[in-house]
Amino acid sequence: MDDTIVLRDPGVFPDEEVLKAAFGRGYPAYLALLDLLDKHEISHEWIYYRDVRAWLCKASRKKKTIIWMSACRGCLTAALYIPAAHIEGLYGLDISEEAKARIRETKNTGKSKSATFELRSKAVLKDLEAVMLYKMAIK
Repeated sequence: MDDTIVLRDPGVFPDEEVLKAAFGRGYPAYLALLDLLDKHEISHEWIYYRDVRAWLCKASRKKKTIIWMSACRGCLTAALYIPAAHIEGLYGLDISEEAKARIRETKNTGKSKSATFELRSKAVLKDLEAVMLYKMAIK
């Protein structure tokens, strides 16, 4: 499947119809993620970022950014940046070994490591929620 970022036109806001077309079968997973964000009082908004020339969704609680999301063809990519000082605690979470391995293999981004999840189905939401709650608890 082609995982290139879509939603690159600054003049086309990613409304429901645009997102349905971009995510395809992954759209129900996106809706489930929005429910999860609401449950934890995390706001989200799609913003066009000129530096990456694409629409990204920033999910925040108060002033703290929790998740960055981008639309790829057929799925949503959700990235949570965990400070290096807290990464070992992440490996103690009740998440799949596959998710832990993927995070371990990810190169650091500055002083953080990205925990990235591809939402093609709702199955990944359990791991994403555990990492999201962990990130929210970090001071």
